[in-house]
Amino acid sequence: MVKRARLIYNPTSGREEGKRRLADILQRLDAGGIETTTRATEGEGDAITSAGEAIDNGYDIIIAAGGDGTLNEVINGMAAKAHRPPLGIIPLGTTNDFARALGIPRQWEEACDLIVRQQTMPIDVGQANDKYFINIAGGGSLTELTYEVPSKLKTLMGQLAYYVKGLEKVARLAPTELHFNIEGHGQFSGEFMLFLITNSNSVGGFEKLAPDAQINDGLLDILMMKKCNLAEFLRIATLALRGEHLNDPHIIHLQSKRIEVTSPDYVQLNLDGELGGTLPAVFQVLPSHLHIFADPTGTSSYR
Repeated sequence: MVKRARLIYNPTSGREEGKRRLADILQRLDAGGIETTTRATEGEGDAITSAGEAIDNGYDIIIAAGGDGTLNEVINGMAAKAHRPPLGIIPLGTTNDFARALGIPRQWEEACDLIVRQQTMPIDVGQANDKYFINIAGGGSLTELTYEVPSKLKTLMGQLAYYVKGLEKVARLAPTELHFNIEGHGQFSGEFMLFLITNSNSVGGFEKLAPDAQINDGLLDILMMKKCNLAEFLRIATLALRGEHLNDPHIIHLQSKRIEVTSPDYVQLNLDGELGGTLPAVFQVLPSHLHIFADPTGTSSYR
């Protein structure tokens, strides 16, 4: 039986690879029995609207082709709906943290074949106030990095754009007063460099940042970095590359279903690399809220 899919793609993702590959992607999906129509995003919020409309119009499958930002918008268009069709991911962005965490192949051909095979797995979705995230939420000065990198710079420079901007940002890193109320763990208050709430183990290219995080365990992982100087921050970042940071005295690592965060300061939120409002915020997990096309055996790999 032929399935109807709506493919939502970002034409500027991954040095415009989506635009170049579109005809090939559609042909491969069609050959696999998936009749696909497309919608190119033209600006902020387009993918949210397109995903919601596709569900309202009865599409059997939603496909997000782009990076983590495109995927985040598609998730936000789907998560509030009562009926949520399965979601396919074709990772074409500068960073594809969530695809990496799920083992979805980086090659577009293999990602299409995964959708054609129609095998799905349930995944948790994070909610921050009235918005949703699939991979990570965070706050603090360094978490502003991803949405400060202009899209044209990302298209031209790829991953290097983040590192260039990151070096500039680290030099003016400052702590923020934060108050946490974490279900099952109580309250924490103090000066923190940043906090991260993760739904998977792959964040910003750090594949061991939250090594215990699982995409369908019904929990969110919380990482809080206490006030430290620049040398200490860089040392902890180096440890994080190896997954050896959780025992550092500057790091608090917990798991919970619900986290409240407040601050007397103005603190912006980062949701999957996009601006997600400001504190105060309540973060909670929606267990097994979406079904994603993935290899349940884990034999597919992002490479």
